Amino acid sequence: MFARFFSTIIAAGAILAFAGGPGQAQGDIAAKVQICSFCHGAADGVPRDPKTMPIIWGQQPYYLFKQMVNYRNGMREHPVMSPIAKNLQPADLRPIAAYFAAKPWPANPAPAAAPPPNGITLCAACHQAKFEGGVSWPRLAGLSYEYLVAAMRAFANEERTNNDDMMKIMKMFSESERDAMARYLAGL
Repeated sequence: MFARFFSTIIAAGAILAFAGGPGQAQGDIAAKVQICSFCHGAADGVPRDPKTMPIIWGQQPYYLFKQMVNYRNGMREHPVMSPIAKNLQPADLRPIAAYFAAKPWPANPAPAAAPPPNGITLCAACHQAKFEGGVSWPRLAGLSYEYLVAAMRAFANEERTNNDDMMKIMKMFSESERDAMARYLAGL
């Protein structure tokens, strides 16, 4: 517990130190997103801690854009992401989202061959048949079990409120059903 807290404090300090630096001036997007690689992966797109940090390489661009906007305007709060997003130039948000969306999604080293759990077809309506995301919906396939189950729980408990539909949908499922969905999606 202390190690995770300590590493989060170190990461937050490093990120905040860079947030207002030269990488934030108008110019090359690749230079501006270097701060993102500290947590979300530099060379392969695998986050430093996939249990608490999502994969953003290869994620849907509109979803990435929306999350940055939500962190900027306070609709979504996070001790590290909110200050970073608030220091980004609004004109850079779409190019940053496009930059990460164009990267390859990291390979899932051990895909599971589990049968689809009950209720997962409801998710496919937006997140698509292979759960690789749609125009404005994120890819879920291959995110870590821990990240997925935490996000689902946060929506169900109204701790994450930046998507009214997700709050309603996640409340429809029990904790064990959400757990089964997260395990299935992580294995794709």
